[in-house]
Amino acid sequence: MAARLLMAREMRRLPAALAVSLLFAASVFGCGRGQGPVAPGPVPAPTASQAAPAPAPPPAVVPYVPPETLVGAGDIARCDGGSEATARLLDAIPGTIFTAGDNTYPTGSARSFRDCYGPTWGRHKSRTRPSPGNHDYGEPGAAPYYEYFGANAGDGRGYYSYMLGAWLVLSLNSNVDAGEGSAQMHWVDHEIAAHPTRCALAYWHHPVITSGPNGDNPHMQAMWRKMARAGVDVVIAGHDHIYERYAEMDEHLGPAPGGGTRQFIAGTGGAQPYDLVRLQPLSESRTAVLGVLKMTLRHDSYDWQFVSVPGVGFHDAGTTACH
Repeated sequence: MAARLLMAREMRRLPAALAVSLLFAASVFGCGRGQGPVAPGPVPAPTASQAAPAPAPPPAVVPYVPPETLVGAGDIARCDGGSEATARLLDAIPGTIFTAGDNTYPTGSARSFRDCYGPTWGRHKSRTRPSPGNHDYGEPGAAPYYEYFGANAGDGRGYYSYMLGAWLVLSLNSNVDAGEGSAQMHWVDHEIAAHPTRCALAYWHHPVITSGPNGDNPHMQAMWRKMARAGVDVVIAGHDHIYERYAEMDEHLGPAPGGGTRQFIAGTGGAQPYDLVRLQPLSESRTAVLGVLKMTLRHDSYDWQFVSVPGVGFHDAGTTACH
């Protein structure tokens, strides 16, 4: 209190402007009870909203999976055909064998499997994962087909799946209902959901489009749309006795470079080749000779190679990343 009275008396002796300045300084730095300048308080800790973000987790390490070979064709065995020539190609190519339907001619009879398919492609039966064609269904319910291939043909429905390296592989049946709402389509939905792989491949008999004489197959359009929407990388078919490779396509069969589904036709397993009668807009390579389609399935891409019988001279090969 005495300090305040002394200050007041001294202020009356000073000019007015200087007195105001001194009062302002006293209000800022504190005066009284022996206090000097007020020390700053501790800096408050940042709130949760101000805290630095947590570091991002390291990217997941995708384990390396060795490549696998899938090789085969459709439209295969006549007793007077070329299935022995293509079977000799398989003799030199290890891996899993697919068939794209019409395994025997003229119908899929037990005799045809015994006498025509058995001595040729039949020597690779243990590593073959087939699909049925319309000639196989030339016998009621394709019974000899299912009897011949047994468990490797599925459970009698003609469609099944398996893992091959990093790839989901779907063997489908284009001779039974494959449309929206069908049992086969519901099964495909389940298999794709149950196996969320980056890379996938499907094969069946009837191609959705073709440059061959049998023409397009509208009954497989719904399944094609399913494959494209699900990100399936490759579809292989037979039925027309030709080899044909398409550009990557979208669900409407339009161009989709870098992100579409590529169709191959490999109806070249031994039956007499057909003439090419039209040229589809997105057809990139085609021929009418015997041979097999060899796919090298890597963990994030695929290579293809058409291996023709000796003396033909046709060659088609390439590689594409999965999407």
